[in-house]
Amino acid sequence: MRIATLSIGDELILGQVTDTNAGTIARALLDQGLRLQRHLTVGDNELDIMDAINDLGGANDVVIVTGGLGPTLDDLTAHAAARATGRRLVLNEEARDHVRAMSGKLASLIVCPLNDKQALIPDKSTLIPNRIGTACGFHLICNGCFMFFLPGVPSEMIPMLHESVVPFLLERATKRPHISFMHFNLFGPCEAEVDDLLTGIARPDLGLYLGICVTFPWMRITLRAEAVSDAAADELLAPAVRTVRERLESYIFSEGAETMDEALAAMFRKSGLTLALAESCSGGMIAKRITDVAGSSAYFLESAVTYSNAAKERLLGVPVALLEEKGAVSSECAEAMARGVCRAAGSDLGLAVTGIAGPDGGSPEKPVGTVFIALATQDGCRSERFQFHGSRDEVRIITAWTALDWLRRYLSGAQ
Repeated sequence: MRIATLSIGDELILGQVTDTNAGTIARALLDQGLRLQRHLTVGDNELDIMDAINDLGGANDVVIVTGGLGPTLDDLTAHAAARATGRRLVLNEEARDHVRAMSGKLASLIVCPLNDKQALIPDKSTLIPNRIGTACGFHLICNGCFMFFLPGVPSEMIPMLHESVVPFLLERATKRPHISFMHFNLFGPCEAEVDDLLTGIARPDLGLYLGICVTFPWMRITLRAEAVSDAAADELLAPAVRTVRERLESYIFSEGAETMDEALAAMFRKSGLTLALAESCSGGMIAKRITDVAGSSAYFLESAVTYSNAAKERLLGVPVALLEEKGAVSSECAEAMARGVCRAAGSDLGLAVTGIAGPDGGSPEKPVGTVFIALATQDGCRSERFQFHGSRDEVRIITAWTALDWLRRYLSGAQ
Protein backbone atom coordinates (compact mmCIF):
# COMPACT_ATOMS: atom_id res chain seq x y z
CA MET A 1 0.00 0.00 0.00
CA ARG A 2 1.59 3.24 -1.18
CA ILE A 3 0.68 6.19 1.03
CA ALA A 4 1.36 9.90 0.47
CA THR A 5 0.56 13.03 2.46
CA LEU A 6 -0.23 16.55 1.28
CA SER A 7 0.01 19.60 3.55
CA ILE A 8 -1.73 22.78 2.41
CA GLY A 9 -1.18 26.37 3.55
CA ASP A 10 0.74 29.52 2.65
CA GLU A 11 1.96 29.66 6.25
CA LEU A 12 3.77 26.36 5.66
CA ILE A 13 5.27 27.25 2.29
CA LEU A 14 6.49 30.62 3.63
CA GLY A 15 8.06 29.05 6.71
CA GLN A 16 5.86 30.98 9.13
CA VAL A 17 4.53 27.81 10.76
CA THR A 18 6.26 24.44 11.14
CA ASP A 19 4.33 21.56 9.62
CA THR A 20 4.02 19.02 12.43
CA ASN A 21 1.16 17.14 10.79
CA ALA A 22 3.36 15.35 8.26
CA GLY A 23 5.59 13.87 10.95
CA THR A 24 2.63 12.99 13.16
CA ILE A 25 0.94 11.09 10.34
CA ALA A 26 4.15 9.30 9.32
CA ARG A 27 4.78 8.10 12.89
CA ALA A 28 1.17 7.01 13.38
CA LEU A 29 1.33 4.97 10.19
CA LEU A 30 4.72 3.43 10.95
CA ASP A 31 3.50 2.34 14.38
CA GLN A 32 0.99 0.17 12.51
CA GLY A 33 3.43 -1.19 9.96
CA LEU A 34 2.40 1.29 7.26
CA ARG A 35 5.08 3.37 5.55
CA LEU A 36 4.75 6.82 4.03
CA GLN A 37 6.26 6.96 0.54
CA ARG A 38 5.91 10.63 -0.36
CA HIS A 39 5.03 14.04 1.05
CA LEU A 40 4.20 17.35 -0.64
CA THR A 41 3.49 20.83 0.67
CA VAL A 42 1.67 23.46 -1.39
CA GLY A 43 0.32 26.91 -0.65
CA ASP A 44 -3.24 28.24 -0.74
CA ASN A 45 -3.49 28.20 -4.52
CA GLU A 46 -6.34 26.20 -6.04
CA LEU A 47 -4.45 25.12 -9.16
CA ASP A 48 -1.45 24.00 -7.11
CA ILE A 49 -3.72 22.02 -4.80
CA MET A 50 -5.45 20.38 -7.78
CA ASP A 51 -2.11 19.48 -9.37
CA ALA A 52 -0.86 17.97 -6.11
CA ILE A 53 -4.04 15.92 -5.62
CA ASN A 54 -3.84 14.59 -9.18
CA ASP A 55 -0.10 13.93 -8.94
CA LEU A 56 -0.26 12.05 -5.64
CA GLY A 57 -3.54 10.35 -6.43
CA GLY A 58 -2.20 8.95 -9.67
CA ALA A 59 0.87 7.36 -8.08
CA ASN A 60 -0.39 6.17 -4.68
CA ASP A 61 -3.08 4.01 -3.11
CA VAL A 62 -3.80 6.46 -0.29
CA VAL A 63 -3.45 10.24 0.00
CA ILE A 64 -3.95 12.03 3.32
CA VAL A 65 -4.48 15.79 2.94
CA THR A 66 -4.36 18.32 5.79
CA GLY A 67 -5.29 21.99 5.80
CA GLY A 68 -7.53 24.40 3.94
CA LEU A 69 -10.93 23.29 5.28
CA GLY A 70 -11.74 26.45 7.22
CA PRO A 71 -14.30 29.21 6.47
CA THR A 72 -11.99 31.91 5.10
CA LEU A 73 -11.21 32.94 1.52
CA ASP A 74 -7.86 31.15 1.52
CA ASP A 75 -9.42 27.81 2.54
CA LEU A 76 -9.66 26.23 -0.90
CA THR A 77 -9.12 22.51 -0.34
CA ALA A 78 -12.71 21.26 -0.68
CA HIS A 79 -13.28 23.21 -3.91
CA ALA A 80 -9.92 22.08 -5.34
CA ALA A 81 -10.66 18.46 -4.40
CA ALA A 82 -14.03 18.63 -6.17
CA ARG A 83 -12.49 20.05 -9.34
CA ALA A 84 -9.53 17.65 -9.30
CA THR A 85 -11.81 14.60 -8.99
CA GLY A 86 -14.52 15.84 -11.36
CA ARG A 87 -17.25 16.28 -8.75
CA ARG A 88 -19.72 18.96 -7.74
CA LEU A 89 -19.31 20.82 -4.48
CA VAL A 90 -22.49 20.20 -2.46
CA LEU A 91 -23.87 21.27 0.89
CA ASN A 92 -23.73 18.39 3.36
CA GLU A 93 -26.54 18.87 5.87
CA GLU A 94 -24.85 16.77 8.55
CA ALA A 95 -21.72 18.88 8.24
CA ARG A 96 -23.78 22.10 8.34
CA ASP A 97 -25.54 21.00 11.52
CA HIS A 98 -22.17 20.15 13.04
CA VAL A 99 -20.68 23.53 12.11
CA ARG A 100 -23.59 25.41 13.68
CA ALA A 101 -23.65 23.25 16.79
CA MET A 102 -19.90 23.62 17.35
CA SER A 103 -20.01 27.37 16.64
CA GLY A 104 -22.48 27.72 19.47
CA LYS A 105 -20.33 25.66 21.85
CA LEU A 106 -16.93 27.21 21.19
CA ALA A 107 -16.41 30.44 23.12
CA SER A 108 -14.03 31.71 20.43
CA LEU A 109 -16.68 31.54 17.70
CA ILE A 110 -20.03 33.12 16.99
CA VAL A 111 -22.71 31.63 14.76
CA CYS A 112 -21.88 33.13 11.36
CA PRO A 113 -23.21 32.25 7.90
CA LEU A 114 -19.63 32.20 6.57
CA ASN A 115 -18.94 29.16 8.74
CA ASP A 116 -21.40 27.20 6.58
CA LYS A 117 -18.68 27.15 3.91
CA GLN A 118 -17.15 24.31 5.92
CA ALA A 119 -20.21 22.18 5.11
CA LEU A 120 -19.47 22.25 1.37
CA ILE A 121 -17.78 19.01 0.34
CA PRO A 122 -17.37 17.10 -2.95
CA ASP A 123 -20.33 15.00 -4.04
CA LYS A 124 -20.19 11.27 -3.21
CA SER A 125 -17.84 11.88 -0.27
CA THR A 126 -18.06 10.34 3.19
CA LEU A 127 -17.97 12.73 6.14
CA ILE A 128 -15.19 12.32 8.74
CA PRO A 129 -16.40 13.56 12.17
CA ASN A 130 -14.53 16.29 14.01
CA ARG A 131 -15.35 16.30 17.72
CA ILE A 132 -12.96 19.16 18.49
CA GLY A 133 -13.62 21.87 15.90
CA THR A 134 -16.09 23.04 13.28
CA ALA A 135 -14.56 21.64 10.07
CA CYS A 136 -15.47 18.03 9.36
CA GLY A 137 -13.15 16.08 7.12
CA PHE A 138 -14.22 13.95 4.19
CA HIS A 139 -13.15 10.80 2.39
CA LEU A 140 -13.55 9.94 -1.27
CA ILE A 141 -12.29 7.42 -3.81
CA CYS A 142 -10.92 8.57 -7.15
CA ASN A 143 -9.51 6.16 -9.74
CA GLY A 144 -8.88 3.57 -7.06
CA CYS A 145 -7.06 5.96 -4.70
CA PHE A 146 -8.44 6.52 -1.20
CA MET A 147 -8.25 10.23 -0.35
CA PHE A 148 -8.73 11.65 3.13
CA PHE A 149 -9.11 15.38 3.75
CA LEU A 150 -8.54 16.59 7.33
CA PRO A 151 -8.27 19.99 9.06
CA GLY A 152 -4.79 21.44 9.43
CA VAL A 153 -5.15 22.26 13.14
CA PRO A 154 -3.16 19.48 14.88
CA SER A 155 -5.51 19.22 17.88
CA GLU A 156 -8.35 18.45 15.43
CA MET A 157 -6.39 16.44 12.89
CA ILE A 158 -4.80 13.97 15.31
CA PRO A 159 -8.03 12.52 16.81
CA MET A 160 -9.57 12.26 13.33
CA LEU A 161 -6.46 10.47 12.07
CA HIS A 162 -6.48 7.89 14.86
CA GLU A 163 -10.24 7.44 15.09
CA SER A 164 -11.14 7.36 11.40
CA VAL A 165 -8.23 7.18 8.98
CA VAL A 166 -5.88 4.66 10.60
CA PRO A 167 -8.64 2.11 11.39
CA PHE A 168 -9.90 2.41 7.80
CA LEU A 169 -6.43 1.68 6.44
CA LEU A 170 -5.78 -1.22 8.80
CA GLU A 171 -8.91 -2.97 7.57
CA ARG A 172 -7.47 -2.94 4.06
CA ALA A 173 -3.75 -3.41 4.71
CA THR A 174 -3.68 -7.19 5.01
CA LYS A 175 0.03 -7.66 4.23
CA ARG A 176 1.61 -4.97 6.38
CA PRO A 177 4.89 -6.03 8.05
CA HIS A 178 5.50 -6.38 11.76
CA ILE A 179 8.07 -3.80 12.85
CA SER A 180 10.50 -3.62 15.78
CA PHE A 181 12.51 -0.50 16.63
CA MET A 182 15.48 0.45 18.75
CA HIS A 183 16.70 4.03 19.18
CA PHE A 184 20.20 4.93 20.41
CA ASN A 185 21.01 8.49 21.48
CA LEU A 186 24.62 9.59 21.05
CA PHE A 187 26.82 12.54 21.89
CA GLY A 188 30.37 13.21 20.77
CA PRO A 189 31.17 11.62 17.42
CA CYS A 190 30.60 13.16 14.00
CA GLU A 191 28.10 11.66 11.58
CA ALA A 192 30.78 10.30 9.23
CA GLU A 193 32.55 8.53 12.09
CA VAL A 194 29.33 6.88 13.22
CA ASP A 195 28.48 5.84 9.68
CA ASP A 196 31.90 4.20 9.37
CA LEU A 197 31.56 2.41 12.72
CA LEU A 198 28.18 1.01 11.74
CA THR A 199 29.23 -0.31 8.34
CA GLY A 200 27.66 -3.66 7.51
CA ILE A 201 24.90 -3.62 10.13
CA ALA A 202 22.00 -2.67 7.88
CA ARG A 203 20.59 -5.47 5.70
CA PRO A 204 17.73 -4.06 3.63
CA ASP A 205 17.57 -7.35 1.74
CA LEU A 206 16.55 -9.03 5.01
CA GLY A 207 14.32 -6.20 6.23
CA LEU A 208 16.86 -4.63 8.61
CA TYR A 209 17.31 -0.86 8.24
CA LEU A 210 19.53 1.72 9.95
CA GLY A 211 19.06 5.49 10.06
CA ILE A 212 21.16 8.36 11.40
CA CYS A 213 19.45 11.61 12.40
CA VAL A 214 21.56 14.56 13.58
CA THR A 215 19.93 17.13 15.85
CA PHE A 216 22.54 19.62 17.11
CA PRO A 217 24.49 18.75 19.11
CA TRP A 218 23.48 15.07 19.48
CA MET A 219 22.34 12.36 17.12
CA ARG A 220 19.96 9.41 17.07
CA ILE A 221 20.59 6.01 15.54
CA THR A 222 17.46 4.04 14.67
CA LEU A 223 17.39 0.35 13.92
CA ARG A 224 14.22 -0.97 12.30
CA ALA A 225 13.40 -4.59 11.56
CA GLU A 226 10.45 -5.60 9.37
CA ALA A 227 9.27 -9.21 9.29
CA VAL A 228 6.21 -11.46 9.03
CA SER A 229 5.65 -11.53 12.81
CA ASP A 230 6.62 -9.64 15.96
CA ALA A 231 8.83 -12.53 17.06
CA ALA A 232 10.62 -12.64 13.71
CA ALA A 233 11.17 -8.87 13.76
CA ASP A 234 12.58 -9.02 17.30
CA GLU A 235 14.87 -11.89 16.32
CA LEU A 236 16.16 -9.96 13.32
CA LEU A 237 16.73 -6.83 15.41
CA ALA A 238 18.50 -8.39 18.42
CA PRO A 239 21.99 -9.07 16.97
CA ALA A 240 22.08 -5.62 15.35
CA VAL A 241 21.24 -4.02 18.71
CA ARG A 242 24.13 -5.88 20.35
CA THR A 243 26.52 -4.79 17.61
CA VAL A 244 25.56 -1.11 17.87
CA ARG A 245 26.01 -1.21 21.65
CA GLU A 246 29.45 -2.77 21.27
CA ARG A 247 30.69 -0.36 18.61
CA LEU A 248 29.24 2.86 20.06
CA GLU A 249 29.28 2.07 23.77
CA SER A 250 31.27 5.14 24.84
CA TYR A 251 29.04 7.52 22.88
CA ILE A 252 25.58 6.19 23.79
CA PHE A 253 24.02 8.23 26.58
CA SER A 254 20.57 6.62 26.45
CA GLU A 255 18.26 4.37 24.51
CA GLY A 256 14.66 4.89 23.47
CA ALA A 257 13.03 8.17 24.44
CA GLU A 258 15.21 8.86 27.49
CA THR A 259 17.03 12.21 27.34
CA MET A 260 20.58 12.97 28.43
CA ASP A 261 19.20 14.81 31.47
CA GLU A 262 17.03 11.86 32.50
CA ALA A 263 19.83 9.36 31.96
CA LEU A 264 22.21 11.44 34.07
CA ALA A 265 19.61 11.79 36.82
CA ALA A 266 19.22 8.01 37.01
CA MET A 267 22.99 7.59 37.25
CA PHE A 268 23.26 10.12 40.09
CA ARG A 269 20.45 8.43 42.02
CA LYS A 270 22.17 5.08 41.62
CA SER A 271 25.61 6.41 42.61
CA GLY A 272 24.52 8.25 45.74
CA LEU A 273 26.96 11.07 44.90
CA THR A 274 26.17 14.78 45.16
CA LEU A 275 27.01 17.59 42.75
CA ALA A 276 27.69 21.32 42.76
CA LEU A 277 28.29 23.53 39.72
CA ALA A 278 30.30 26.65 38.93
CA GLU A 279 29.37 28.19 35.59
CA SER A 280 30.76 31.17 33.76
CA CYS A 281 30.20 31.23 29.97
CA SER A 282 27.25 28.80 30.13
CA GLY A 283 25.36 31.22 32.39
CA GLY A 284 23.40 28.59 34.33
CA MET A 285 22.44 26.35 31.40
CA ILE A 286 23.92 23.25 33.04
CA ALA A 287 22.07 23.85 36.30
CA LYS A 288 18.83 24.33 34.40
CA ARG A 289 19.29 21.05 32.54
CA ILE A 290 19.91 19.18 35.77
CA THR A 291 17.00 20.75 37.64
CA ASP A 292 14.64 20.18 34.72
CA VAL A 293 14.41 16.60 36.00
CA ALA A 294 12.10 16.14 38.99
CA GLY A 295 13.85 14.85 42.09
CA SER A 296 17.23 16.39 41.27
CA SER A 297 17.39 17.94 44.76
CA ALA A 298 18.41 14.48 46.01
CA TYR A 299 21.86 14.88 44.46
CA PHE A 300 22.21 18.46 43.17
CA LEU A 301 23.22 20.79 46.00
CA GLU A 302 23.90 24.21 44.49
CA SER A 303 25.18 26.23 41.56
CA ALA A 304 27.14 29.45 41.26
CA VAL A 305 27.07 31.53 38.07
CA THR A 306 30.33 33.43 38.50
CA TYR A 307 30.53 35.57 35.41
CA SER A 308 32.97 38.17 36.70
CA ASN A 309 36.45 37.67 38.12
CA ALA A 310 35.29 39.26 41.35
CA ALA A 311 32.54 36.66 41.70
CA LYS A 312 34.99 33.85 41.03
CA GLU A 313 37.21 35.20 43.78
CA ARG A 314 34.43 35.97 46.28
CA LEU A 315 32.20 32.91 45.87
CA LEU A 316 34.66 30.22 44.81
CA GLY A 317 37.92 31.35 46.34
CA VAL A 318 39.78 31.59 43.03
CA PRO A 319 43.03 33.42 43.90
CA VAL A 320 43.49 36.90 42.45
CA ALA A 321 47.05 36.02 41.49
CA LEU A 322 45.83 33.05 39.44
CA LEU A 323 43.28 35.19 37.60
CA GLU A 324 45.92 37.83 36.85
CA GLU A 325 48.56 35.35 35.69
CA LYS A 326 46.50 32.68 33.87
CA GLY A 327 43.26 34.50 33.14
CA ALA A 328 39.65 33.54 33.80
CA VAL A 329 39.59 31.37 30.68
CA SER A 330 42.22 28.80 31.58
CA SER A 331 42.54 25.26 32.87
CA GLU A 332 43.92 26.58 36.15
CA CYS A 333 40.90 28.82 36.70
CA ALA A 334 38.45 26.06 35.74
CA GLU A 335 40.05 23.67 38.23
CA ALA A 336 40.07 26.31 40.97
CA MET A 337 36.37 26.95 40.30
CA ALA A 338 35.54 23.24 40.46
CA ARG A 339 37.43 22.73 43.71
CA GLY A 340 35.98 25.92 45.14
CA VAL A 341 32.32 25.08 44.51
CA CYS A 342 32.90 21.52 45.73
CA ARG A 343 34.39 22.86 48.95
CA ALA A 344 31.69 25.52 49.43
CA ALA A 345 28.80 23.11 48.86
CA GLY A 346 30.31 20.10 50.58
CA SER A 347 29.53 18.00 47.52
CA ASP A 348 31.18 14.85 46.24
CA LEU A 349 31.64 16.32 42.78
CA GLY A 350 32.27 19.85 41.58
CA LEU A 351 32.01 20.71 37.89
CA ALA A 352 33.06 24.04 36.41
CA VAL A 353 33.05 25.67 32.98
CA THR A 354 34.70 28.87 31.81
CA GLY A 355 35.17 30.12 28.28
CA ILE A 356 34.54 32.65 25.53
CA ALA A 357 31.08 32.27 23.97
CA GLY A 358 31.47 35.27 21.66
CA PRO A 359 30.87 37.00 19.45
CA ASP A 360 33.62 39.20 20.95
CA GLY A 361 36.35 38.60 23.50
CA GLY A 362 38.58 36.19 21.61
CA SER A 363 42.29 36.41 20.91
CA PRO A 364 44.78 34.50 18.72
CA GLU A 365 45.74 32.38 21.72
CA LYS A 366 42.16 31.92 22.92
CA PRO A 367 39.71 32.47 20.06
CA VAL A 368 35.95 32.64 20.45
CA GLY A 369 34.69 29.17 21.33
CA THR A 370 37.57 28.35 23.68
CA VAL A 371 36.11 26.56 26.70
CA PHE A 372 37.69 24.85 29.70
CA ILE A 373 35.78 22.24 31.68
CA ALA A 374 36.98 20.90 35.02
CA LEU A 375 35.70 18.16 37.30
CA ALA A 376 36.73 17.92 40.94
CA THR A 377 36.24 14.55 42.63
CA GLN A 378 37.44 12.84 45.77
CA ASP A 379 40.39 11.56 43.72
CA GLY A 380 41.53 14.95 42.47
CA CYS A 381 40.71 17.41 39.72
CA ARG A 382 41.10 17.25 35.95
CA SER A 383 40.37 19.72 33.20
CA GLU A 384 40.34 19.86 29.42
CA ARG A 385 40.38 22.55 26.78
CA PHE A 386 37.80 22.54 23.98
CA GLN A 387 37.50 24.60 20.83
CA PHE A 388 33.85 24.89 19.85
CA HIS A 389 32.45 26.64 16.79
CA GLY A 390 29.20 28.37 15.94
CA SER A 391 27.10 31.23 17.25
CA ARG A 392 27.12 32.40 20.85
CA ASP A 393 24.10 30.26 21.65
CA GLU A 394 25.59 27.22 19.92
CA VAL A 395 28.84 27.53 21.89
CA ARG A 396 26.90 27.75 25.14
CA ILE A 397 24.64 24.82 24.22
CA ILE A 398 27.47 22.48 23.26
CA THR A 399 29.39 23.54 26.37
CA ALA A 400 26.47 22.46 28.55
CA TRP A 401 26.11 19.19 26.64
CA THR A 402 29.83 18.43 26.93
CA ALA A 403 29.80 19.15 30.66
CA LEU A 404 26.83 16.84 31.21
CA ASP A 405 28.55 14.16 29.13
CA TRP A 406 31.63 14.51 31.32
CA LEU A 407 29.47 13.74 34.34
CA ARG A 408 27.86 10.81 32.53
CA ARG A 409 31.23 9.34 31.59
CA TYR A 410 32.57 9.76 35.12
CA LEU A 411 29.56 8.08 36.70
CA SER A 412 29.70 5.22 34.18
CA GLY A 413 33.41 4.70 34.79
CA ALA A 414 34.33 5.66 31.24
CA GLN A 415 36.57 8.51 32.41
